[in-house]
Amino acid sequence: MTDTIKLLLNLRSLRVISRECSLEELEDGLNKLTQVVNERTQEEQQHRAENKEKNEKIAAYREMLLADGIDIDDLLQSMNTKPKESKRAPRPAKYKYIDETGQEKNWTGQGRTPNFLVDKNLEDFLI
Repeated sequence: MTDTIKLLLNLRSLRVISRECSLEELEDGLNKLTQVVNERTQEEQQHRAENKEKNEKIAAYREMLLADGIDIDDLLQSMNTKPKESKRAPRPAKYKYIDETGQEKNWTGQGRTPNFLVDKNLEDFLI
């Protein structure tokens, strides 16, 4: 909480501050605070009304689905299915070499050049 809110919510602090203010200033502050509270109350009521309307619609749709014999889980599952992306076939290897560890490896010619082949003539390793 900020210091201002702590001050407003503490009765003792308010009494101390009220001694430093005139009655007109206190009444003006009360009017402004009352206006802010009323605005906030209206916002909260509107938010509750919107949520109530939304929940009523959800309940109505749920009842319609159940009346038609549709399971909600099936409906959700059907909405979440995305067409599977087809993967392209892997590229065939273009080069074959034996690395420093003695393992035979292949390289398609795409991506980074393996360290073993960097300073070598690639035509010597074509498959």
